[in-house]
Amino acid sequence: MLDNNLKTQLKAYLEKVTHPIEITASLDDSDKSREMLALLNDIKELSPRISLTERRGDGERAPSFALNRTGSKMGVRFAGIPMGHEFTSLVLALLQVGGHPPKVDADVIEQVRNLEGEFRFETYISLSCQNCPDVVQALNLMAVLNPNITHVMIDGALFQDEVNQRQIMAVPTVYLNGETFGQGRMSLEEILAKLDTGAAQREAAKLAKKDVFDMLVVGGGPAGSSAAIYSARKGIRTGVVAERFGGQVLDTMGIENFISVKETEGPKLAVALEQHVKTYDVDVMNLQRAEALIPGDVIEVKLASGASLKAKTVVLATGARWREMNVPGEKEYRNRGVAYCPHCDGPLFKGKRVAVVGGGNSGVEAAIDLAGIVAHVTLLEFDSKLRADAVLQRKLHSLPNVTVITQAQTTEVTGDGAKVNGLRYTDRASGESRHIELEGIFVQIGLLPNTDWLKGTIALTNRGEIEVDARGQTSVPGVFAAGDATTVPYKQIIIAMGEGSKAALSAFDHLIRTSAPADEKVAVAA
Repeated sequence: MLDNNLKTQLKAYLEKVTHPIEITASLDDSDKSREMLALLNDIKELSPRISLTERRGDGERAPSFALNRTGSKMGVRFAGIPMGHEFTSLVLALLQVGGHPPKVDADVIEQVRNLEGEFRFETYISLSCQNCPDVVQALNLMAVLNPNITHVMIDGALFQDEVNQRQIMAVPTVYLNGETFGQGRMSLEEILAKLDTGAAQREAAKLAKKDVFDMLVVGGGPAGSSAAIYSARKGIRTGVVAERFGGQVLDTMGIENFISVKETEGPKLAVALEQHVKTYDVDVMNLQRAEALIPGDVIEVKLASGASLKAKTVVLATGARWREMNVPGEKEYRNRGVAYCPHCDGPLFKGKRVAVVGGGNSGVEAAIDLAGIVAHVTLLEFDSKLRADAVLQRKLHSLPNVTVITQAQTTEVTGDGAKVNGLRYTDRASGESRHIELEGIFVQIGLLPNTDWLKGTIALTNRGEIEVDARGQTSVPGVFAAGDATTVPYKQIIIAMGEGSKAALSAFDHLIRTSAPADEKVAVAA
């Protein structure tokens, strides 16, 4: 099951295990059970501290397996074969069940251990979903730390009957004690915030007591991370406040144009960004959404939690989010057939009919990927021709189960009350309204800047982008901006990083000019 290279790497990791691990496999007569058993036997052979027990007809999902520490109660289970993106989740679970300490703040660990009540978590995933491992790993760790918590990862493609019964059309989808708990990427801290209702108020109180920052970066994506590093290297008091560290990079699958790195994935890059930032003296405040900017000699940023942060200079790097179609039915059927991540949710539509709305690179790439999974893909483009690169268009047109419709204006998402059953569009050439019967719709029509909270405070274009000059300066003194939220053309990771560093250098220059004594200002200006 595992190749020799992977076995060598895994064996080195398992040497860190300090407590015996019991693996209990629940099996049936399927090929997948045999495949899972082969994986578990490979793992067992790599460490003398691991034992394996086989069971059949024990009432658990089959194939699945549980991890436990001898003499302890740990509710960690994998229903399916955790390869692909979930192989890391398996490795971490083995280490943590085996006693290796997690890389988590001590106060977070204590918060998990102090949770009271019974928490039975189930997470439906797809092995191609880059967002799912964060959720799986967070809940597995909670199950290791607290005996009142159990968690099972469920491969939705393998347990299709459950997916259909629960009408799951987006991953990750998390159930708690049989009820829907959440969908989409969630960090350990976000999960705790939902369970521990007093956590947000405690964190807001801590934030309100923070001293004035020399530079406060709003946003934790590539632009924000770059700005924070450049600021910290100047030796000034630097803070980063972000709704989710990593930003839209977390939702990006393959990255092949980040110079000097031949190929990587968004979540890996996001982890690297956060680790790099944290090597410096930067105060990172995650899971905090900015709600208002108040200009002044000391600039104030109000947060949704009720806290406020103050800074002498601010770099806005709030990035962008997927643009929605804003048509009837879209919101009603979001995660019930309307999706925005083909890599994550595509496997849930195996053998079904789907549409992709958008003919740029993202839309055409989505259609190509989905064509290998679903029965048929219909790609709709508003313009008279596709806008994707020629190489992508050639690949798209070579696929037998793809239909391309141009001059199509999507007007409505239709459904049966529970899930999507079609899409209505207007043929812009003839004016005729048409309906396509579908089970899924993937929206890929570009980005929308996260700047709604800045309206009326700072100069924005009619598209909502922050207006900046060549130095990243906005219309408000002391406030700079960088990345996808600004007017800088070409929304690319490498460009955002460059703009972030430039904005930080400009903010530092502003800081030293405005804080220097009068006679020194003359010298600086000269």
